[in-house]
Amino acid sequence: MLMALSTPRKRLETLALLIVCCALAASALAVGISDNPPGILLAYGAATALIVAVVHPWRTARRFWRLLYMSLLAFVLFAVLHNVCGGMADEVAGVPALRMALQSIAVVTFLLAVMICPPAILVGATGSIAMIFRKRHRRTHGLDARRSGSEHQSRKPDSSGDSKHE
Repeated sequence: MLMALSTPRKRLETLALLIVCCALAASALAVGISDNPPGILLAYGAATALIVAVVHPWRTARRFWRLLYMSLLAFVLFAVLHNVCGGMADEVAGVPALRMALQSIAVVTFLLAVMICPPAILVGATGSIAMIFRKRHRRTHGLDARRSGSEHQSRKPDSSGDSKHE
């Protein structure tokens, strides 16, 4: 998140994405997400905007691959935690405080697994593919060499002395 706030331009882009996130979330709440595909899509859009607000400054495929792998791992972990906590909450019905705590953890892990991980997987996959194509495009057009300064090409004056602008 710190990269997203490093320059004034990136701060403005991050703010715009967070505003989009809030607008989509408010729209999802207004429409409703209970068995309502448009509301669910708005909620996924809000989650995606939130994730993109954090990762939009990334310019390497490796970072997006890590996001993809960690999101897949988190999805599995949160799904397992949801099931374990839900099952344990049923077993400790005699202790209300523990049951409520386990049910709360089950709900939070369910929401993370269902609402945050899929958009993160999508952003990770899309970002890694986009950065791979970006890198290939730069190589084929020679943009990497110009930026690194390794092949500095300076324009030499015409040796004939004739200038077209005279």
